Amino acid sequence: MAEIINGREVSGIIRDEVKEKVRLLKDRGITVTLAVVLVGNDPASRIYVRNKEKACEYCGIISRKIELGESTTQQELLSVIEGLNADKDVTGILVQLPVPAHIDADAVIRAIDPSKDVDGFHPQNVGALSIGLPGLKSCTPAGIIELLKRYEIPIAGRECVIVGRSNIVGKPMAMLMLRENATVTVAHSKTADLKEVCRRADILITATGRAKMFDRSYIKEGAAVIDCGMDRDADGKLCGDVDYEDVLPAVSAITPVPGGVGPMTVAMLMHNCVEAQMLR
Repeated sequence: MAEIINGREVSGIIRDEVKEKVRLLKDRGITVTLAVVLVGNDPASRIYVRNKEKACEYCGIISRKIELGESTTQQELLSVIEGLNADKDVTGILVQLPVPAHIDADAVIRAIDPSKDVDGFHPQNVGALSIGLPGLKSCTPAGIIELLKRYEIPIAGRECVIVGRSNIVGKPMAMLMLRENATVTVAHSKTADLKEVCRRADILITATGRAKMFDRSYIKEGAAVIDCGMDRDADGKLCGDVDYEDVLPAVSAITPVPGGVGPMTVAMLMHNCVEAQMLR
């Protein structure tokens, strides 16, 4: 019978671990502060920022929200980031994405001090990850590694297929799995015979944003399946990239949507805030 990987439960454990670390830092007179910059009025972004504020409150991390209007120029945003970079009281900086279309998101990411880049998106942190140096790691991939380890799913020597090559999930996920000694294939929209590639995987990680794309025909018997998707099916119901009910009888372990990978992203953001303080 498949083991259901409970991301809500694991994320709660990680938040408790972070809370204790923050308490120990406070005992030494050290505070952890996360500055979140929100540009514009995207409703989903506001929900994400609220969730991060709640997580900070629970963990004892000081949350500082900077709200900027939709018409904020790129230079104005970069000036705000420059100020936060220079502020010694700020441990971590996060600019909530997406930003308005007239702002270059890559320029914004590059402007953040790498030592305060708690999203783990700065090229310096990505480069450190690729060659095994210390640095802040992208939250979702780092959360997936935690799920695999805490559920004692073997990684070393296993064949891992990651479907998706984004800078946020696919590429850093591949580097983290390599660091754990998996044999890694990164597949994508141009991959020939995608189904056959996926069927090789002991661990299949999907990050395509295509609702229920992966049915049982993509799955190797006994594989562990990690679904990073957050989609809506034909009935408008929240679902992942994986057809959960169809693949469930074939897998050894699987993350549900919701309640799998999603909660881990914010938990690992909290972890990164403490890590940023430790790396100072």
